[in-house]
Formats: sequence, C-alpha cells, structure tokens
Amino acid sequence: MSTSDKARHEAENVKGKIKEAVGHATGDDEKVVEGKGDQASAKLKKAGDDVKDAFTS
Repeated sequence: MSTSDKARHEAENVKGKIKEAVGHATGDDEKVVEGKGDQASAKLKKAGDDVKDAFTS
C-alpha cells in the first residue's frame, strides 16, 4: 500500500471523526451517522489494503 493511500484513508477517518463530533455537539443525528459511515469506509479500505500487502510481501 502506498503512503498516499495510507494518508488518504487516515484523512477520511479523521474527517469522519470530525463530522461525528460536530453532529453530537449540534444534535444533528444525520451528521453523526455520516461521520460514522466515513470512518467505517476508511477502515474497510485500510483493511483491504492490509490484505493486499500481506499477499504482495
């Protein structure tokens, strides 16, 4: 997995955490769900890349 992929996935995860925190602070349940979705997506992409790395190492 390239460094740019790692950075992109971490940025997506951080963006999700921020959305979730803003949603909690403002009482916006939709924003909380969006944030959790962004985090889950980033984690899934990272897991896929980890599996790919395991087979290429």
